[in-house]
Amino acid sequence: MSLLDRLKKAGTIKGAEILSESFLFNDKDFIKSEIPIINLAFSGRLDGGFTTGLTVLSGESKTFKTLLSLYCMKSYFDMYKDAIAIFYDCEFGTTPEYMKSFGIDPERVLHVPLEHVEQLKFDIVKRLDEIKRGDKVFIMIDSLGNLASKKEVDDATNENSAADMSRAKAIRSLLRITTPHFTSKDLPCIMINHVYKEIGLYPKDVIPGGTAVTYAANQIFIITKAQEKDGTELAGYKFTINIHKSRFVKEKAKFPFTVLYQSGIMKWSGLLDIAIEGGFIIKPKVGWYQVADPATGEILHDDKLYRAKDIENSDVFWNRIIKETAFGEFVKKKYTLGEISLLSSMDEEENPLLEEEDE
Repeated sequence: MSLLDRLKKAGTIKGAEILSESFLFNDKDFIKSEIPIINLAFSGRLDGGFTTGLTVLSGESKTFKTLLSLYCMKSYFDMYKDAIAIFYDCEFGTTPEYMKSFGIDPERVLHVPLEHVEQLKFDIVKRLDEIKRGDKVFIMIDSLGNLASKKEVDDATNENSAADMSRAKAIRSLLRITTPHFTSKDLPCIMINHVYKEIGLYPKDVIPGGTAVTYAANQIFIITKAQEKDGTELAGYKFTINIHKSRFVKEKAKFPFTVLYQSGIMKWSGLLDIAIEGGFIIKPKVGWYQVADPATGEILHDDKLYRAKDIENSDVFWNRIIKETAFGEFVKKKYTLGEISLLSSMDEEENPLLEEEDE
């Protein structure tokens, strides 16, 4: 028996495994959604999706945070037919009818109303202790940004206007306790949060809740929006997922998608500009597009010309590109965090720190 095997058996902590064989890092499922740009934001792959651990969705009001969370819940339920959800709620804007409109069965959702952070901590710890690895449970918290501390609630009751310094401490405690459960039990948790602008000449978005949120989360998205117009009429909104932190995707990457009042999420939105950048779609003349093979320059699809409106929401068009070209591989290389050596190699004669020996 090797020394490594002997030490593996000698410890008292359950779950110790050879790193290459550890269940904590192997056999992770990606929960794929029907919207490729959302899969891209979560995993850097068109055929990927979100996975277990803590994901924080931050943004100003009405920036698709709750809708994106519900969309992930629906994808999780579609993948695991026996899955349930725990929905911690302090905003009370998501009704059973609203969930049904997403195709979510509210009979599979445990709704837990919240009043303050400490209440969330005490409750979620008890429920996490009841969950075993292999149980399929989706956890959603809406929202951390709108959740008071117990001291803040008590001060209001007692008409005490003293500043509350306990909230950030309570959030740190909550995340320290829960994050290991999410990983060891393979549980996805999506936490909705707010943003605020820092003071300065070029103000940046700041994630409330202290640094604990940034440290604990596998992924933090900041979602922004802009109007999408049809002529002068407001037709919907263009939302952009900005990667603030990710263990899978390069930070600062941006993933736009469009949601229209009449038709909902445009399934293939956001991919046209990426395909043009990669040379998979070219513009032979203004307003017209063609499919090309960037490796050879060959024009595909029998030299057919397309209008933007004909391809932006066409399953046939995009499925052909993904199947017939290397577009998927291009996207993966562009956005995923690559596996590279952390120490650059250097030939001896190129290394200024090495002195030649005197002959």
